[in-house]
Amino acid sequence: MALSWILQDDSLAERFLALTGLTPDVLRSGIGTRQTQGAVLDFLVGNEADLLRAADDLAIAPERFVAARSALVGYRYDT
Repeated sequence: MALSWILQDDSLAERFLALTGLTPDVLRSGIGTRQTQGAVLDFLVGNEADLLRAADDLAIAPERFVAARSALVGYRYDT
């Protein structure tokens, strides 16, 4: 859901690709990998404004994104 949310906004999608270094082809082929999922969550957790907008739009508490990121890669973000 988070990736779909990012990709619906062209400027957000461009920033996501630029910051992660992912290409559309790599993103498509790696969608189910921990690395790609982690990149999506890192992107959101790394920018509070994006995190709060995504949380609001997707009706998911921001803390759930942070917890998912921590669970996915095994480290904790202190926000």
